[in-house]
Amino acid sequence: MCRFLAYSGLPVFLEDFVASPCHSLIHQSLHAEEAKTGTNGDGFGIGWYGERPEPGQYREVRPAWSDENLLSIARQVRSHLFFAHVRAATGTATTRANCHPFVHGRYLFMHNGQIGGYSTIRRRLEALIPDALYGARAGSTDSEALFLLALAHLEEGMAPGAALAAALGDALRLMAQAGITEPLRCAAALADGEAIHAVRWSSDARPPSLYVCQKPDSIVVASEPVDAARECWQALPCNTLATINGGTVSFSPLETSLQQAA
Repeated sequence: MCRFLAYSGLPVFLEDFVASPCHSLIHQSLHAEEAKTGTNGDGFGIGWYGERPEPGQYREVRPAWSDENLLSIARQVRSHLFFAHVRAATGTATTRANCHPFVHGRYLFMHNGQIGGYSTIRRRLEALIPDALYGARAGSTDSEALFLLALAHLEEGMAPGAALAAALGDALRLMAQAGITEPLRCAAALADGEAIHAVRWSSDARPPSLYVCQKPDSIVVASEPVDAARECWQALPCNTLATINGGTVSFSPLETSLQQAA
């Protein structure tokens, strides 16, 4: 399982969350406390919004703890909205194209979790990605496939939360058709430069960990609390969408199409 964080608020240097705190994301890359494995060394990435609509991005296959460029960039880049992710691969190659966050146009996306039986349904899942978006498929992960499917649903006119739910529903339908009994577990975040939409969802009772910390000048969503102020960090309930926009966070149930039909 991977670890990630998403920040929205007054502009800060990325190092304030990526490198400096006692349980920073770099620390979590070696010492995760709420993941299947304590080490997340199969690459990392950061994505941030600045003065342009499209986000900047830096991804690398080296472990986050051993990349001096990450420390330098995090020390110099200031942003009002950014993502950071450390990866623990679940069956796909350790390549830069498979590192999060993913970028397409003005959108950023990152994911922690796994589609059960992904290797069985991968070809059929990719076939659901429209041709106009399939050209952006650079890697082989289930995460990127979910991102592109969510973008396709956004282009159909869905709201971001509904688009994320529809992408999960696409995967769940194929899993059901293939007779897959392994669970689909997902913690993910999608941003457009203004708002962050974060989800914690699972088809069983074991979703990946995800927390929200709201302060007067910022809101952070993270796989694990990054500092010692544990009273601020509230676990996101299972099957929940958190929408962060304009300094506020709202919560709503996240239902896939299969749940709605049940």
